[in-house]
Amino acid sequence: MEKGKISSLQMAILLYPSIIATIIISVPSIVAKFAKNDLWISPIFSSVIGFATVYIAYELHKLYPKQTVIQFSEQIIGRFAGKIISIIILFVYLVSTGHIVRGYSEFIVSSFLNNTPISVIIASMVVLCAFAVQGGIEVLGRLAQLFSPLFIGPIVIFVFLLSPDFEVKNILPILGNGIGPTLKGAIVPGGWFSEFFLIIFLLPFLTDVKKGRKYGMLTVLAVMVTLVVVNLTVLFVLGPTTPSKEFPLMNATRYISLGEFFENLESMAMAIWIVGAFIKISVFFYVTALGTAQLLNLSDYRVLIWPLTIIFIELAFWSIPSSAEYTSYITLVFPFYAPLVQTIIPLFLLVIAIIRKKKTSE
Repeated sequence: MEKGKISSLQMAILLYPSIIATIIISVPSIVAKFAKNDLWISPIFSSVIGFATVYIAYELHKLYPKQTVIQFSEQIIGRFAGKIISIIILFVYLVSTGHIVRGYSEFIVSSFLNNTPISVIIASMVVLCAFAVQGGIEVLGRLAQLFSPLFIGPIVIFVFLLSPDFEVKNILPILGNGIGPTLKGAIVPGGWFSEFFLIIFLLPFLTDVKKGRKYGMLTVLAVMVTLVVVNLTVLFVLGPTTPSKEFPLMNATRYISLGEFFENLESMAMAIWIVGAFIKISVFFYVTALGTAQLLNLSDYRVLIWPLTIIFIELAFWSIPSSAEYTSYITLVFPFYAPLVQTIIPLFLLVIAIIRKKKTSE
């Protein structure tokens, strides 16, 4: 079904923007509503979910090295129950892809292209990602390698250029209200860290699979460090107003000014998120197409790409009617069902698989 191969490094480069691309847009303000000036600590607690998810996925992969969760779930808990689990996982990725496209489109329309119909933004991105997915896992890996410097580099540049405007005193007092608000702030980004379960669909296609866990863990660490740095940057620049900003990092970039010449870098910020969103949507698109083909026992997942393209466009357009609804969704719904499906259910599968392996070896 998939003959392509990627390296562990390419896998890491695919996973990093797949997690970070959307979380750095609006999540800092949501975390700030709970954690206030301790919003930079919350990602450290959230990362525990990411490390646990990668560990669970890799242990499942060791037991079933050539298969994805869609294939081995039936071997662990039986054909019927395995199908149900697979349908739940694929449904979550299907809906999540639509929501990701919608969130990306809302950001582009509200921040830059105010007079452009959102349907045009949605359709153009999904069709572009469909062509990328058509090329297979190797093409996605190479695209990630090509575009990752364009995604990571500007973030570093933004932090550097904003440093003259830093008010470091905004960080005080640290844990002034105790650890409780910080833990509450960790709930929302925890949903994103559970998305590291995507690794289970990439591990079977690694050329150096023994390095898979190491690079997976390093990617979780990289995401956590990035979120800490971004949240600190937003806090140092915007201070107590951070919770009131819909896109705080975007608001922070407007403070950049070097000699009254190098300023108004919002267009560069838009370019960053377009690149990141492209990689993220492509990965989710690929996983949904591959998993659905495996569920239906098809010989090639590519026959599903264009039907899924239509479904994703419809889901993105109709599922969440406004940016306010999207914010409510990522605050109240996503942080709870995402870890359930991508961390807790895989943990259940791993426990059952280990028990069954021990019984058969006795």
